[in-house]
Amino acid sequence: MRDAGKIARDFFEAGTFKRWDKSKGNPVTEADIAVDKFLHRTLRAARPDYGWLSEETEDDAARLKSRDVFVVDPIDGTIAFMKNRPHFTVCAGIVRDGLPIAGVVFNPMLDECFAARTGAGATLNGTHIHVSDRAEVEGCRMLSDRNMLAHPVWNNPPNRPWPEMHIETRNSIAYRMVLVAGGTFDATLALSSKRDWDIAAAEIIVREAGGVVTTHTGAGIAYNQESTLKPSLVVAGPKLHAALLERVGHLNLPRGQER
Repeated sequence: MRDAGKIARDFFEAGTFKRWDKSKGNPVTEADIAVDKFLHRTLRAARPDYGWLSEETEDDAARLKSRDVFVVDPIDGTIAFMKNRPHFTVCAGIVRDGLPIAGVVFNPMLDECFAARTGAGATLNGTHIHVSDRAEVEGCRMLSDRNMLAHPVWNNPPNRPWPEMHIETRNSIAYRMVLVAGGTFDATLALSSKRDWDIAAAEIIVREAGGVVTTHTGAGIAYNQESTLKPSLVVAGPKLHAALLERVGHLNLPRGQER
């Protein structure tokens, strides 16, 4: 992963790279493609029998027949990358029978390598990490969209206005998740849909760090399904996660919104 991260870092530091939109509001750069090709070549050479799912590779339904699948986001947080912000990550996970069993999320600009595998705990640069033990929403350190949390709709019952929190965000959803795993933040909340490659590698890191990852209704997330779209995301330690679900579990979210 460090070699993949070096490719991204070299493009970032050079500051000159091609960029285009795959669809409205969905940018990609030649750095994304270069990292994707490197990871595909390297990982598939090591495990040629594994399936492959990546944001920057055309989806192949053959992955659905594979018990083990690499799930990759070559650059999660492309907008941060394009805006010269050091908050993007290179993500690679292994999903077995629909659940992540190993994952690495690497921020090459800050040299932060988060990693985990089932039963071995989660680490940051080799040092074990754990989610915070916070239980209260008020005063928590939250990674989310400030405007979403301040929207007037929260004043309409059964919704409740959000209490005072320390709110920040990061363009990379995987980075948000692993910052929760490491205890730097207490929770991350997304009420817009995400994809397998955004969250699979980070989920195992959060779980091995003692955290909980679900949709806003409390449902677990299954990966390597025909659709890669996931409706929402709530990530926190067990106590705070339960408190967040009490606030958002009743919501009926529109489908197909990805941000």
